[in-house]
Amino acid sequence: MEYSDIQPLLNAFHRKLAATDLHFKRYLYNRIDWNVRLIGIKGARGVGKTTMLMQHIRETFRNPDEVLYVSLDNLWFNSHSLEELVEFLYTHGVTTVCFDEVHRYKDWTMTLKNFYDNYPGLNIIYTGSAMLAIDNSKADLSRRQSLHTLHGMSFREYLEYEGIMTVAPIGLEELLATHVEYALEITSKTKILKHFDKYLRCGYYPYYKEAGDDYPMRIGEVARLVIDSDIPATEDITYATTQKIKKLLMVIAGNVPLEPNINKLASQLETTRDQTLKMLYLLDCAALLRLLTDKTKNYKHLTGLKKIYLDNTNLMYALSGKVSEGTARETFFANQVGAVADLTASRQGDFTVNGKYIFEVGGSYKDFSQIADLQDSYLALDDIETGSRNRIPLWMFGFLY
Repeated sequence: MEYSDIQPLLNAFHRKLAATDLHFKRYLYNRIDWNVRLIGIKGARGVGKTTMLMQHIRETFRNPDEVLYVSLDNLWFNSHSLEELVEFLYTHGVTTVCFDEVHRYKDWTMTLKNFYDNYPGLNIIYTGSAMLAIDNSKADLSRRQSLHTLHGMSFREYLEYEGIMTVAPIGLEELLATHVEYALEITSKTKILKHFDKYLRCGYYPYYKEAGDDYPMRIGEVARLVIDSDIPATEDITYATTQKIKKLLMVIAGNVPLEPNINKLASQLETTRDQTLKMLYLLDCAALLRLLTDKTKNYKHLTGLKKIYLDNTNLMYALSGKVSEGTARETFFANQVGAVADLTASRQGDFTVNGKYIFEVGGSYKDFSQIADLQDSYLALDDIETGSRNRIPLWMFGFLY
C-alpha cells in the first residue's frame, strides 16, 4: 500500500477537519479522558459524535499526519481492508486512528480488539450510531475500552449553542434542593419560556441550524436511515421486517404516549408478539423510542412495559400529525432525566426516578392530588419560570447535562 492508495481517505478527512468549528463543544467533550488507548462513543445518529472527534483532533494534534479519521461506511473499504490500512498507518508513524460508523464493518469488535493487542501505543477512538451494536461490544472490549454515551442536546446546551447564555449543568439532587435559587439566576438573564417552547420543536439535534425549515423532513430522513441501514447492519433482519419497524414507529408516533397492547400491535403489523417486542427494543436502542417499564429495563425479559414515547420532542413534532402539550411535557421530562438517571413508571405519579423520587408532570395549575402524601414527590410544571418547595419548573430538567 502507498500513500496514493489512501489519498481519498486523507482528502475526506482534511475537508472535514478544515470545516470543524471549535466554538461550541458538547457536554461529553471534557468528560472524556482522551489519553485512554481505546475509547468508544455511542449515541443516536445526528447528535454530534463526528464533530466531537474532529474537534478533539483539531485541538490535540499540531501535525495532522499523526492521526487519521475515517468513516467505515466509505466505499473505499469495498476494495481495501481495515487491517491493511491500520498496518500501513502504524508503520508510517500514525499514533491515533478514529473510526466513525464502526458498526458498518463486519466483525468490528474482534477487529478493534486485535488492533489494541497487536499495535502497542496506537490510540483508537470509535463511534457508532446503532446503540445496540456497541452495547453488545462490551463483552469483547470491556477490559480495554472506556465507553461513553452522547445524548442529543439538552435545553442547557441549546441555550449555549444559540449564544443566549452559558451556565454549568446541575445535578438532580442539587436541583431538587436548590431549584428556586438556580431558576432565579437563569430567569434574571433571559425570558426562558420562549426559548423552551422553541427547543421542544427544534434544538435536540445539532443539525437543526443547517437544516433550517427542512429540519422536520431531515429528522424523518434520519429515522428512515437508522431503520434501513443501521439496524440491519447489527441485526439479521429482512427487508420485510424493516418495513414493519417503520410502520410500528409511525403507529406509535400517531398515538403517543401509547399504553401498549402488544397483541394488538402485533396484529396491526401481522407479526408475532415476540417479534413486536424485539422491534420495540430495536427502536428504543436506536434512540427513536423510549420504553417506560415498571422496573429498570432488562431487554432479555422485556416485561412491565407501561408506556411508549418517542425519544424526544423534536421527533414528535417531525413525525406526529398533532402534538398534545401533555405528551410533549412527559416526553421532554423522560428524555432529559432519562439521560442521567434510572427512569421507571410510577403507580401514582408519571415517573419514578432512581427508585426514589416520584414526579407528576403537568401544566402550571397541576396539584398534588395524584401524589398526595407520597414521600419524595414532586411536580414538574410547565409554563412557570420559577417554582417553590416541591413545585419545580419543567424547563429546569433540561439543565441536568
